[in-house]
Amino acid sequence: MPLLFSCASYNNRIGTYYDQVVSNQYEKAYLAIDHNKLLLRKRNRLLYLFEKGKMAHLLKQYDSSNLFFNEADLFIEDAHTSTKDIALGTLLNPMMETYKGEDFEKFMVHYYKALNYLGLGQGDEAMVEARRISLTSYAQQEKTGDKANKYSDDAFALMMQGIIYEQSGDMNNAFISYRNAVDLFLKNKNSWYGVGLPEQLKQDLLRTAAANGFMDEVQHYSTLLNTTLQPVAKAAGGELILFWENGLAPVKQEQDFFFSLTKNGLGNFAFTDATGTVNVPFIFDNNLNTNNIKVEDVRSLRVAFPKYMEQPVFYTQGSVSLNNARYSFEQAENVNDIAFATLKERFLKDMTKTLSRLAVKKLAEAAARANKSEKDKDEREAVATAIQVFSFVTEKADTRNWQSLPHTILYTRIPLQAGTNELTINLSGANQQTKPINLVVQGNGRLQVQNVCTLR
Repeated sequence: MPLLFSCASYNNRIGTYYDQVVSNQYEKAYLAIDHNKLLLRKRNRLLYLFEKGKMAHLLKQYDSSNLFFNEADLFIEDAHTSTKDIALGTLLNPMMETYKGEDFEKFMVHYYKALNYLGLGQGDEAMVEARRISLTSYAQQEKTGDKANKYSDDAFALMMQGIIYEQSGDMNNAFISYRNAVDLFLKNKNSWYGVGLPEQLKQDLLRTAAANGFMDEVQHYSTLLNTTLQPVAKAAGGELILFWENGLAPVKQEQDFFFSLTKNGLGNFAFTDATGTVNVPFIFDNNLNTNNIKVEDVRSLRVAFPKYMEQPVFYTQGSVSLNNARYSFEQAENVNDIAFATLKERFLKDMTKTLSRLAVKKLAEAAARANKSEKDKDEREAVATAIQVFSFVTEKADTRNWQSLPHTILYTRIPLQAGTNELTINLSGANQQTKPINLVVQGNGRLQVQNVCTLR
């Protein structure tokens, strides 16, 4: 069977690359991307850019990383559904369409671009990235109608935006960004896709409000958050915000659903599963005549649909030690939870599209058999069988996603002494196994931002 119709998931088909990522062989993984035929296909260009950008970042090749992420950013900005994509998605399957990225993946591009710019000492470019976070937020709000039960914004992206502004000395915009992040948590009962409102974020909001002289805001949010501003002596060496990227994001696999076409007393068609609990509307193509549709022609439809598989994290706890003081990490972003939740949120929309696509194929098969005349019966049966076989072998869920993203991002804020600071990151995981990571930071009196990664 041609590779085009392979039953393997996307994760399986980029297995060599993924295995090298898991084993922390970033240099080999970076090179392996250019030898994977699937990632080199035009329709997967965005995935290629995601993975190359992330591996270059892990190799501390920040310039190269942003070359890939800048192209990815432009790709996302210009993405549209072409006639060719519609045709390929309808006739074959959504894996053949151009990959345009999950909504949360678009926010993560800004995170890595900002880290790269800060790592290069390019503060002005990082500020531009902060403003681009706002544009992505506006686009996401417009897409979802800013509904409370939808992924309409990203609290972590707003926190990152505040950090960028604060690092540049723009305390007013830092306050606004932190406030927007806090408001998003408050709007959702102090939780945002698996992440509780961080204590550090509360203090960042109150501290920047006070720095701007917004004492009414300090009082207002102190009451709302049931906390008070904790005075902190200015550290001679400045501060370090350290992100800990832990584990790997979930990967997509394929699962099967079975539906039948039904028709109610009003003449409306819908797809119903075997239990009768899931009902999905039939969205008709303009070329379909509803009067010619027979329920018996679409008795059973097998739907290949994506599902996420969590990649369990090895390390479950972490802290940082410096000068006999200990600093705990707090969760900032749970990519795993966001992935599962956003797929669930769009289930009905995606399933409607998929079922309507499959029904068109099924009706074409029925039409090929329709003529009851004995003339050309064998030929018509052969055509119908060919359509049936073609539909079966091409039916495939879209199991693509950015697979080197972390499972969870945590962070902590650490005061530095002037000059050399020797930090120890203490991680612990299964069977009480521990791993120390040593990090040397030069205190320069300013706010610095760095990240460490433990993908397994």
